[in-house]
Amino acid sequence: MEPLYQQTHKQVHEIQSCMGRLETADKQSVHIVENEIQASIDQIFSRLERLEILSSKEPPNKRQNAKLRVDQLKYDVQHLQTALRNFQHRRHAREQQERQREELLSRTFTTNDSDTTIPMDESLQFNSSLQKVHNGMDDLILDGHNILDGLRTQRLTLKVGSLLGDREKASCFSLIQQFSNCVYILITCPQIVIF
Repeated sequence: MEPLYQQTHKQVHEIQSCMGRLETADKQSVHIVENEIQASIDQIFSRLERLEILSSKEPPNKRQNAKLRVDQLKYDVQHLQTALRNFQHRRHAREQQERQREELLSRTFTTNDSDTTIPMDESLQFNSSLQKVHNGMDDLILDGHNILDGLRTQRLTLKVGSLLGDREKASCFSLIQQFSNCVYILITCPQIVIF
């Protein structure tokens, strides 16, 4: 186990030095260096699997220390893998910004057309249609309220007329009843303003 651990540990240090070369590499060789680093990381992961198996076969007094060393190597390699991915992400973002900059610099701009219009007709028509529907619903509710009031007064007129037997007295009572309804409404609804 010890020779394999030493080889893997040495390879981790080599990858760390290659990461430094990655920052200084030119555009053509950066892909080659990235591929070399990724291949080394993959190889280390396969060695780590082997090291885990070997560490579990160590004698009990050395097993804890061996597993700890393998876990530390695994952590270091995962850190290197993350650093490589971060570098690749930054490189891709930088290349995309450069492409966009070049596109903007190479684009020829023209003035706007003179017949630029803002399409507001549909919005205005929709708004006026909503207003008409709103007013129509208000009228419908008011008509329904008037019909119900008319039916109430007719009912009272018929009741009083049948009780008194005289139509004229019944219509007078109906007027008195309507007046009392108006007073009741004014008392219960103080927000109604009389002009």
